[in-house]
Amino acid sequence: MNRNIITLVGTDHIGIIAKVCTYLAENRINILDITQTTVREFINMMMIVDAELCTKDFSTMADEIMEIGKAMGCMINVQREDIFNMMHRV
Repeated sequence: MNRNIITLVGTDHIGIIAKVCTYLAENRINILDITQTTVREFINMMMIVDAELCTKDFSTMADEIMEIGKAMGCMINVQREDIFNMMHRV
């Protein structure tokens, strides 16, 4: 399994999750878990995904997802799960 963590923060509007999920589906990236919270006009989303079947390297995938976020006025970050875990370890 090639697990990655995707986080999204921004101003909520129609289609944000759809655009991210469309990219993931088109690139054979499976969503394992997803949580999303909206507070007033702000959205915060976190996904755990499996990119095992994705033919793109991690850097390309992360850059493309970040560009999708920029186009929507959101900040999207992608991290490898092991790096994410090390950064958030107490």
